[in-house]
Amino acid sequence: MINTNFFKKTRILDGGMGQELLARGMPSNSTLWSANAILNEKYHPLVLNTHIDFIKAGAEVIVTTTFATRQKRLKENNLQDKFEYLNKKAGEIAVNAKKKYPHVYIAGGLPPQHLTYEADERNEREIINNFSSQAKILNPYVDFFYFDVWSSIKEVKCGIEAIKQFEKPHLIGIHISEGVKLPSGENISNLRNLINDQTLGVMLACVSPENFEKNLTELKSLNIPFGFKLNGFVTTKIKNGYTSVFLNKKSNPNEMLGKRQDLTPDKMAKIAKKFKDSGATILGGCCETSPSHIEAIAKIK
Repeated sequence: MINTNFFKKTRILDGGMGQELLARGMPSNSTLWSANAILNEKYHPLVLNTHIDFIKAGAEVIVTTTFATRQKRLKENNLQDKFEYLNKKAGEIAVNAKKKYPHVYIAGGLPPQHLTYEADERNEREIINNFSSQAKILNPYVDFFYFDVWSSIKEVKCGIEAIKQFEKPHLIGIHISEGVKLPSGENISNLRNLINDQTLGVMLACVSPENFEKNLTELKSLNIPFGFKLNGFVTTKIKNGYTSVFLNKKSNPNEMLGKRQDLTPDKMAKIAKKFKDSGATILGGCCETSPSHIEAIAKIK
C-alpha cells in the first residue's frame, strides 16, 4: 500500500494508455476503446509493454487499463459477462509490469460509471454499487484507487463510500472541460468537505494545460497535494456530448475531439515545469500523451 504522504513530493504518473494503444496498432472497436486490448489476448503483450515503456520513461505510478471496462461500456457491446474477466486481467497485466519494476505503484483506475465528461445524474446507490463492483475486482492488484476523470462532486462522494470497505487510499481526478466548473456546474472548492485522511491528492484529469492553469488557485486552496494528467485533445466539450457522438462514430476519440499538434514532449515539459513551480507535485499525462511526453516531464522532477 502507498504512504499517504507520497504525493507531498514531486511524483510522475504515466500517460494516456487508451490513445497510446491505438497509436501502437490496437484497432478501434466500437466504444470498447482500451478494453479491446484486454478483451483480445493477442494485445496483452502490447498493454504490458506500454505500461513498461511509461515506467522506463520515468513514471512512478501506472494506472490499470480499466477506463472502458465499466459495466455501461460492456453492456453497450453485449459483453456484460466479461466484466470480471476484463478488470481482473487488467490488474494482472499491471502487476506483471510491477514485478519487473517493483518500485512502481499501481493505481486502480475507476472511471466514471455512466458517461464520460458528463455528470452522472443517477441515484447515489446505483453509482456506489457500480464503483464498488469494479473496485472489488481491482482491489487485490492495486496500491490505491484513482478516481479517473470524474465530473461531479456526487461521484466523488459515492466513490469514497464505495471503496471505504477496502481501506486503501485514493487519488481524486476530476474533469473540467472549460472554465472553472465541473460538468455538473460545481466548483473545485466543493471537494473540501470530502477530503479525508485517505485522500492522497486532487488532480485535474484529462484537461488541457490552459484549463489547468485557470484552476490553479482553487486547487491550491484545498491545501492538499495537487496536480494533473494533461491531455492532447483540442477539446473535450463537443455538441451533443462526447458519449453520444462516440456511440455513433465508434472510432478513435481524436477524430471527434481533435488532436493538438503543438503539444510536443518538450513543450509539455516546459508547461509541467511552470505548474510544478506553482506548487503542483502530481505530474502526468492523459489522452494523446506518450512515453516521450512522460520522459520529458520526468526530467524536470
